Amino acid sequence: MEINLPDLGAMQAFGERIAAHLRAGDVVSLSGGLGAGKTTLARSIIAALGYQNEVPSPTFTIIETYDAPPLRIPVVHADFYRLEHPDERHEIGLDDYREGAALIAEWPENAGGFAQEAACLSITLETVGEGRKATAQAGPDWLGRMP
Repeated sequence: MEINLPDLGAMQAFGERIAAHLRAGDVVSLSGGLGAGKTTLARSIIAALGYQNEVPSPTFTIIETYDAPPLRIPVVHADFYRLEHPDERHEIGLDDYREGAALIAEWPENAGGFAQEAACLSITLETVGEGRKATAQAGPDWLGRMP
């Protein structure tokens, strides 16, 4: 499925649609080049789940966690850009963070990917003119609730 995101408002609306269907145990896998909008979409999802403060990019911390409440469900926001090998995801304790939470994963390929998980919504973002285009592929658990 392809979604045109011509401006920030469209990106926020897309994030809201994802958040409305997000469950604990889900993965939203965000791929794309630098500046493609991965962090912007992650921020939109987290805000739509009820977070009202600034959402920092986890590029340097690798993992940021958000509790419920105030969010509707707990969320782990991870940016794997700095991982040099997929095994490092185990060294940082990713599985422990994911327990009972949804995962929003930027640069998922650096962590070995998540597309093989049934509850994964894989989104590839690319720049198109001044806007973005999202290509989404849903794992079996997302079918019927695809935003």
